[in-house]
Amino acid sequence: MSEGRWSDLTARVGSAVVLAGWAGIELWLGGLWFESFIAIVTGLMVWELMRMIAPERSGPAIQMALLTGFAVLLAYHLPPLYSLPVLVAPALVGAGQAGRYKGLYAVFALWIAFAGLGFIWIREVKGLDWMLWLILVVVATDVAGYFVGKLIGGPKFWPRVSPKKTWSGTAGGWVAAALVGGGFAFYAGLGAGILILSVLASMASQAGDFAESALKRRMGVKDSSNLIPGHGGFLDRFDGMMGAAVFVLLVGLLRALWGA
Repeated sequence: MSEGRWSDLTARVGSAVVLAGWAGIELWLGGLWFESFIAIVTGLMVWELMRMIAPERSGPAIQMALLTGFAVLLAYHLPPLYSLPVLVAPALVGAGQAGRYKGLYAVFALWIAFAGLGFIWIREVKGLDWMLWLILVVVATDVAGYFVGKLIGGPKFWPRVSPKKTWSGTAGGWVAAALVGGGFAFYAGLGAGILILSVLASMASQAGDFAESALKRRMGVKDSSNLIPGHGGFLDRFDGMMGAAVFVLLVGLLRALWGA
């Protein structure tokens, strides 16, 4: 066992415990506690985004982080008609500061902002159970994808963006998400539709993972930042969750529009 291979293990375990404990407490408390936590995390992710796309612009990175975090916190308490421009405005302002990659910045900044609103909406409107369902779907997708991909192998899913991910691992993640959905259906007395929703949320989480991987490859960086010792940045850790959260938020908005 080489020392170099395991040299960052203490940092990885320690930061994972601290982050999981912090997130777990905020999730349990809900309300303004959880909303503030999400506002902080989304702000940090926008800071990472600006630092990747325009590393020389440290001032705008901090400004956009603060502006986005406040926008996410405010948007939840506004009617949908007003929350949309509140979320869009920071992305457009930041795009003007992002240099040649302004379009790329705007797309990812919007994704982060809407994911932040999605997290808050799920926890505060749908409740703690649904937030736990989302977390379990994403974790099951990641864990099953890793182990099934390792055991079965086979063709790569998208080698140019994520060379290690295989079709077998991707499909394994869908199956694991369906199992989580089945367990949730049994626990909450829901119909089979939750299985389909779980698989679609799993696909959305994988799309988020691929999107962030593609961004890092485009920018030529390994991690979004070094804010989390041994793990990289908040974008690295929450990319799958963000993809799933935006998907569930959109489903909820469509159901509201259709009066379901």
